[in-house]
Amino acid sequence: MKVLITGVAGFIGMHVAQHLLAQGVEVVGIDNLNDYYDAQLKEDRLKQLMPLPGFRFIKLDMAERAGMEALFAAEKFQRVVNLAAQPGVRYSIKNPHAYVNTNIVGFLNVLEGCRHNGVEHLVYASSSSVYGSNTHMPFSVHDSVDHPVSLYAATKKSNELMAHTYSHLYRLPTTGLRFFTVYGPWGRPDMSPSLFASAILEDRPIDVFNQGKMQRDFTYIDDIAEGVARALDKVAEPDPSFDRDNPDAASSDAPYRIYNIGNHEPVALMTFIETIESAIGKKAAKNMLPMQDGDVVATYADIEELRRAVGFAPHTPLSEGVAKFAAWFKGYYGARAAK
Repeated sequence: MKVLITGVAGFIGMHVAQHLLAQGVEVVGIDNLNDYYDAQLKEDRLKQLMPLPGFRFIKLDMAERAGMEALFAAEKFQRVVNLAAQPGVRYSIKNPHAYVNTNIVGFLNVLEGCRHNGVEHLVYASSSSVYGSNTHMPFSVHDSVDHPVSLYAATKKSNELMAHTYSHLYRLPTTGLRFFTVYGPWGRPDMSPSLFASAILEDRPIDVFNQGKMQRDFTYIDDIAEGVARALDKVAEPDPSFDRDNPDAASSDAPYRIYNIGNHEPVALMTFIETIESAIGKKAAKNMLPMQDGDVVATYADIEELRRAVGFAPHTPLSEGVAKFAAWFKGYYGARAAK
């Protein structure tokens, strides 16, 4: 099987590529290697992939229409995993145009490539951010997600709507995965685990928003990669029980599915910080701050639909995952500092 992974130099992209390559899948990865965060980290992720049999990398921005058309026409992918995106809730408030260019225009180019080249299944990254101001927990794929509180969330909701349109019009099987706070080795430097670890090791106070009164459904990267691979194997099909008089938000009479992919175990932010402190062996000074614009107090994934569909069952305890992350963080950044 030949699979395209967009955003392959990203955190999730690298791990999904490793997982699929280990299964004997041929992987073509694209990335624009932009400077939203540390470009060296992206290059070093690619170095983990380049020696692996079955992997090829092409530097390409998925917002480039002509380049994407040529790629799909030449490669004839069987399946596609779209993980490229402009991430970050807070950054979307300051730089809104970057989100439309990548998350909307780029995703349209992926959909068009799939449509015109016989792709069997498109799996794409959505986000828990689409739940916006919802307070009913756990978040369910059957809930309404019509009240986003950031442009980032709005672009991810747009991806789900665009995917359904292509599933309906062209019978393109699409599966959207709403990721919940992914962490682990090779994680993004702008995410809380890396920000906390860096500050603790450098004796700087960590910024703790909403006075620490927050919860996140932290999900270890290996569990996420396994879930994405399982979802890719489960080609979306029309739901025979779909009722147009009472439509379900997570399915359709088109080959379209939406799933949450998380740990199904919300963790208090202060507990997460204490776990990092324990793994690093050092206490953090804390700078308690108010809630940030566009952020939400809690996330908690109902993953029953994904479990039922593909047997997804995250199994990495927080203490184990954080210990692996901390060991990688100290080793990777320690080696870079020594150069």
